[in-house]
This record gives sequence, C-alpha cells and structure tokens, in this order.
Amino acid sequence: MTKTLDKATLDQWYCIQNLAEIPETGMRTRLLGVDLTISGDRAPLVTACEATGNRSLPVRQRYGYLWSTLGHPNTDVPDIPEAEEIDRRYVPCGAVKVRSSAPRVIENFLDMAHFPFVHKDILGSEAHSEVEKYKCEIRRDVDEVWATDCVFTQPLAAKSATEPLHTDYIYRITTPFTVLLYKTCPISQTRWDVICLFVQPMEPGLCRAHPVMFLLDEDSSDADLIAFQQVIFLQDRIILENQRPLLLPLEARLETPTCADASSIAYRRWLKEKGCVYGTTLGPALSQNHVA
Repeated sequence: MTKTLDKATLDQWYCIQNLAEIPETGMRTRLLGVDLTISGDRAPLVTACEATGNRSLPVRQRYGYLWSTLGHPNTDVPDIPEAEEIDRRYVPCGAVKVRSSAPRVIENFLDMAHFPFVHKDILGSEAHSEVEKYKCEIRRDVDEVWATDCVFTQPLAAKSATEPLHTDYIYRITTPFTVLLYKTCPISQTRWDVICLFVQPMEPGLCRAHPVMFLLDEDSSDADLIAFQQVIFLQDRIILENQRPLLLPLEARLETPTCADASSIAYRRWLKEKGCVYGTTLGPALSQNHVA
C-alpha cells in the first residue's frame, strides 16, 4: 500500500494519538491506509500492519501526543515554542473523526470567509462578513506557509472574551497536515493565544483531527474551554462532510478562488510543488466505503 503513495506524504510526522488516552491494553488506529497498533507501554511503540508483514515505526512524544511516520522524514515534529511557556494552559480537545480529506480539513481551518455563516454569533456575524485583505506567503527558508495581517470582528472570539473583539490572526502551516493559529488574546496585549490542529489522514477521504490549545486564560475551566472549541469544530464537520468533492482539488479552474482565499491558494500551490497529493484529486482515489 505505502509504495503507491508519494514520498512527500510518506516522509511526514503524523500526530496519531493523545498519550493520556492510550489504554493499558494498547489500541489500533489507521494512517494513510495502513493499520497501526499502539502498545499500552509507558513509552508506546507503533507497529504498521502491512501486506509484507509487521514493521516497527519511528515515534516521537510531543505536546502530549504520540507522533509516527511511515517514511523517513528529514525534519522533526513541528516546533511550537509557546508550548514550552509555563504560564500557558495546555488544553487538548479530543479527537474528531471527519469523513473528508485531511487537506480539506486544513483548508477549512484557514478559511475566515465562513465565520459569519457557519459560526454565526461566535466567530463572526453577517453584519461584519467582509474578509479584509491579508498577506500570505510560502516561506522557503523554513518550508512553511504563513498568512499574516488577518483581521476579523468576532462576537465571541474566545471563551475568555466578554464583548465583541477586533481579532488579529496569524496562520502558520508547518506541514501539509499540521496548522497553527495565533490569535488575539483577550487578556494580554502583547502575547497570542495558540490553537493547533494536527490532522491524521486515515484514508484519502477520512481523517481524525486532533485540536489542542495553548492559552492564556486563568479563569475558564478545562471543560468549558474544550466545549467551546468542540462546538466550533463540530460546526465545521457538518460543512466538511457535505463538501464536494471530498478530496481537495489541485487542478486549476476546478474551483474559483476569491481574494479571501489567498491562504488556500498558497497552500494548494505548496502541496503541488512538494508533490504531497494524498487527500487531493491528484492522489489515491477514494474508497467507496468512505464516500458519505
């Protein structure tokens, strides 16, 4: 199976499980069409169950999660300096299975235009629906995609917000399947809240999303913070699972972009340049079992 995948997809680190939620008896999951077993050890081992036999995979433990790869990455798990700041709240928000492709999930995370309609009265309102012009670039020195100078007026920008907030955003796509959002912190003028989305592609049209937050919030409970984030993501899941095609189009003219789609355009171009096409219309076809 893995021989049919592009090298750029194989040679990535993937978040596959929250370490605190691995049962003592171990568990199974799936990555890029391959069944994996995760041992319940204190230092978990990951085994790929492939047609040619079982194979031990490299592992990393970062940010409270277990990461693995089916290939040979020439980089490590993405660096998130804010995760090391001792005054931040570490808030893992569970795992959500989505019947859509992993690149579609990443692209949806980047999209501000849907805020007033999908997340009405939370992240946006129809009275303030315009996406102001922002900057987006592929940073060749670090091989990441960055969108900066993003601004949006939000009725309830965060659990700690007490009134509508003119929110600044920075998006940082660190790998084809990992994206970070830096956003205005309601209680600090000099630091950002950080929301991460680690996406685990299970099949071309099926994935698990692992959201985790590193926040400056001294008052909200973990349960309230998690519930707030899960409401947002479950609203997104409805849209994602009804989007057609489920796979992300990389061919020109299949979808018509607007000025608000600058980050999506850069992300698609970056994927195509890298030859990382899993979960796109240029990659492996959808299994009929995963067409909703």
